[in-house]
Amino acid sequence: MEYIFDRITIDDELCNGKPTIRGMRITVQTVLEFLFNGTSEDEILEQYPVLEKEDIKACQQFAIELMNKNYKIREIAA
Repeated sequence: MEYIFDRITIDDELCNGKPTIRGMRITVQTVLEFLFNGTSEDEILEQYPVLEKEDIKACQQFAIELMNKNYKIREIAA
C-alpha cells in the first residue's frame, strides 16, 4: 500500500487500485462525486462516520495535484 498526502492510499488489492482514504474501502472518487453534487462536508461525515474533515481536504488536494500534470492526447491505431 502506498500513501499519498498521508491520507490517500493506493493498493492494487483494494477497490481495483483506485485511490482510497487511509486504506478503507471509500474511494477518493466517491468523496469528490458527493462534493460535486452539492453534498456538504458535514453530510459526508454523517454518512461515513469513519471519515475526518482532513480526509475530505486530502481528496480535494489529490484532485488538484492531478491537474498539475501535463497531458497529451495521442491518436491510437485502430
